[in-house]
Amino acid sequence: MMDCKKALAEAGGDFAKAEDVLRKKGLSAAAKKSSRAATEGAVRELHPHGRKIGVLVEVNCETDFVARTEGFQSLVKDLAMQIRRGRAALVRREEVPADVVAKEVEIAKAQAREQKKPEAILEKIATGKVEKFYGEFCLLEQAFVKDDKKKIQEVVTEAIAKIGENIQVRRFARFVLGEGLEKKQENLAEEVAKTAAAAQK
Repeated sequence: MMDCKKALAEAGGDFAKAEDVLRKKGLSAAAKKSSRAATEGAVRELHPHGRKIGVLVEVNCETDFVARTEGFQSLVKDLAMQIRRGRAALVRREEVPADVVAKEVEIAKAQAREQKKPEAILEKIATGKVEKFYGEFCLLEQAFVKDDKKKIQEVVTEAIAKIGENIQVRRFARFVLGEGLEKKQENLAEEVAKTAAAAQK
């Protein structure tokens, strides 16, 4: 209540500006919590009935009490849903191997040269392509499926500010039924012909 009054006074009575003031203070407080140990939390599985995609995600917080709260569980569920729908392979950009980033830069520059772009802007183009790569394959960089104006990192940071504890997305796995397996292509006409030929012998 006092924080709201202070924010309103700071914003000169403007409710929209007061909301911004409160959000900034909350995000600042969330940043301070990021160094605190987060060893409790939840592992969530998501495999909607009849679907061929399953997800496991581990999200950590500081206390078992918070891990059981509706707000935390809702965040974990949202993250599992995000992983199921997205193409994330890693949690954060820092996990992307340097050689993968270098290869993306090289490809982006080659494509830009192919399109006759000036050499002076190749680095800028490559940077933009790498950012797009992070946005596709790093969970925290992805646009939130429930609100594409926010990145997942913002959703987690807002949860930290609201819940009052450090929250870390530790790891996840996404399973797609049959992924990586070579499907046997069966030709019914060929099978019938082979069976008939074998029977004649």
